Amino acid sequence: MIKNYLKIALRNLWKDKTFTGLNMLGLTVAFTVAILLSVYALFELSYDRFHENIDRIYNVYTTAQSPDGPEVSTAKPIPFALALQKEVPGVEKITKYNGGNVLVTYGDKQLRMEAAYVDPDFFSIFSFPVIKGNEQHLVEDESSIVITQKTAKTLFGEENALGKTVNILQQGRQRPYTISSILEDIPTQSTMRFHLALNFKNQSDFVYADNLTNWEKSNHRVYLKLSEGVKPSQFEKATRSFTALHREKFINDLKRDGVLPDTNGQYIQQRLLPYKDIHFATEKNGTARTSRLYPYLVLGIAFLILFIASANFINMSIAKSSGRLREIGMRKTLGANKFQLFFQFWGESVLIYSLAVLMGIGLAHLLCGQFQTVFRTAASFTNVMGPLTIFAFFTGVVVITLIAGGYPALFMTKLGILQSLKGKMEASGKNRLRDGLLIVQFGITILLISGTMILWDQLEYMRSKDVGFNKEQVIAFPLNGKREDAQAMQLLRNELANTPGIVNITASNNILGLGKDGTSSTSAMGFDYKGRGVTTNILIVDHDYTETLDLQILKGRSFSRDHKSDSLGLVINQAMADALQEKDPLRAHIILNDTVRYSVIGVVKDFNFQGFDKTIAPLTLFLNPKWNMRNVYVKVSGSNPLQSMDRIERAWAKIEPNAEFLGSFLDENIDRTLIKERLMTKMIGSGSILAVILSCVGLFAMSLLVVNQRRKEIGIRKVVGASVATITILLGKEFLKLVGIAFLIAAPLAWWFSFQWLQGYVYRIDLSVLTFLFAGGIVLVIAIATIGTKTIGAALQNPAKSLRTE
Repeated sequence: MIKNYLKIALRNLWKDKTFTGLNMLGLTVAFTVAILLSVYALFELSYDRFHENIDRIYNVYTTAQSPDGPEVSTAKPIPFALALQKEVPGVEKITKYNGGNVLVTYGDKQLRMEAAYVDPDFFSIFSFPVIKGNEQHLVEDESSIVITQKTAKTLFGEENALGKTVNILQQGRQRPYTISSILEDIPTQSTMRFHLALNFKNQSDFVYADNLTNWEKSNHRVYLKLSEGVKPSQFEKATRSFTALHREKFINDLKRDGVLPDTNGQYIQQRLLPYKDIHFATEKNGTARTSRLYPYLVLGIAFLILFIASANFINMSIAKSSGRLREIGMRKTLGANKFQLFFQFWGESVLIYSLAVLMGIGLAHLLCGQFQTVFRTAASFTNVMGPLTIFAFFTGVVVITLIAGGYPALFMTKLGILQSLKGKMEASGKNRLRDGLLIVQFGITILLISGTMILWDQLEYMRSKDVGFNKEQVIAFPLNGKREDAQAMQLLRNELANTPGIVNITASNNILGLGKDGTSSTSAMGFDYKGRGVTTNILIVDHDYTETLDLQILKGRSFSRDHKSDSLGLVINQAMADALQEKDPLRAHIILNDTVRYSVIGVVKDFNFQGFDKTIAPLTLFLNPKWNMRNVYVKVSGSNPLQSMDRIERAWAKIEPNAEFLGSFLDENIDRTLIKERLMTKMIGSGSILAVILSCVGLFAMSLLVVNQRRKEIGIRKVVGASVATITILLGKEFLKLVGIAFLIAAPLAWWFSFQWLQGYVYRIDLSVLTFLFAGGIVLVIAIATIGTKTIGAALQNPAKSLRTE
């Protein structure tokens, strides 16, 4: 019997090639896109899940009250970790962690690599398996390092890396380290990434040795594994006495400044952020908030696309059923029961869906590489595939097939024998499902189009926003060679002196935006000023910093080589001037380290030195050309900036022949900080286009159904004098009404979702009703064009042909 069902199903599908082709095309495309989007979303959701004890691993962060509200900090002082483990019960393992770039030399190879400075317990907390060498006491020996398998291949090729010695540039000198262990390559879904790991004590004295008992300077993260049975809330509460003891001076300063405690009476609270949430964590209102909105949004788009394609299938199946009414009547007359008819029609649906799923899987696999390139992701089938994923996928396909294929089959088996033999299908009173599906389809389309437009407007707003510095004519690149930064800067100035197109050169210890090396950092300090606490971000700069970046001087002057005392001068931004609360900030003098007196010599207009998700905070610029500058800024003329880039690259190659030149314009750096928004725009925009196409296919199927049902009515109206325009409007107005209803439902939803999303940005666009009207207008025009292709054709048809009876 099943064989007969299959034969008949194949014959019927082959007989109506147009119907079969449209459904196969729509469903295959929908499944292809849905699979790719689902792979991406599952990849994002799987971040850090490979760690064995993930449910017990936490990042310790601090919420501190301030005059401006609660503030979050993940940085900890050097003595913090050991004291916390000794004084607060519940810590099974704890480790300090600092990341940074180091210059690694082996033979004639000189490579800039990402290093992790950690305590030995790090590898007992996190699951980074050792594949060669010492497995038990990693980084305990301060003269040894641990590297990944990929790093070993990069440095040594096919040679055995164990026991070999590499040199790492630290504090201006080459220090040898022996490779004691090789780790399995770090999974792609790891938030924490590094090429090599060293003992935490191997950092510069400025970071570690000089701060062994200093609770005032914080410069690293702390991770811990809680003991079995200890709850995070219980542990956080237990840290209060610990915090009160070790941060007593800071708490007293907060009380002095009139800062109010939180609802639990705490001025400083140690908190735990689950490591499984760290990839999705952001700071809001003084606490770490976790949001998986983005991957779930992508999954939602995948579901909506499948929904539209399945709704089309239902509507097209019902539309096609009008041509099979007599077949149904004859089968029932000859004794076929509802059960047999249901399986016959449902079998055709199962066949189409099965073929579409197989083709969708194949296409998704073929297009995975292009998908990875376009959306800048490492997501693939291999890193998300598992028994649970496969089971969930096929369960979903079965459920979709049962619903989407089952309803048309059930609809057709319920038709009466006489009604079927007459070849008539009731058009009135039974279209609620059809109309509902169309409303949802067009509502989804309007929602996606509105979302795409708002995302694009916000992205363009941030890209074109005045950031307060020259981003089009300034090239930035890291000082990633062997020479000391001050020496490299002097050589670079000498090399580029009198070079056409080069206007100014400077340096700082931080990068604006996100450079090609992917690094960024911030530094902040607090001090007492006239009996109250002031906190400021700090930036160490070279001469010509304000001139190179075209920062606007509001008061005073910038650093100058003509003023030797500028080493004790400060240039501050407007926000810092406001924090000092001086009528004339140029009269302000700040005492640091109890004895060093600094004077404010200039005030610059606020500029965005951090991301667009933060307000511009107080900033203080210190002049120290001999500091570890890290980044160079070169201002070039606007005549031929790309040629200037080539000249800078050649100059850098002479100074550091083994160092990679990673130069980029500052507007490119800013664009890199917006990569998430750009990817969201691409994904939702792609979903919008596909939703429009699939909705048009569904609308075409519906107009086909209506024209077939009302063919004789059209002929009669033409005979009595109705014009083509009148008939077209008559047939199309019902669908246009559905588009209007969809707009009334979708527009408020789109506004609400957009408003909530925009709250995450300090600098954001204002929502305009025109955006949603335009989205609705796009859908309306497309709907009219789609309906018109069939209705106008029906209106132009010879009425004699329409009125003919068989």
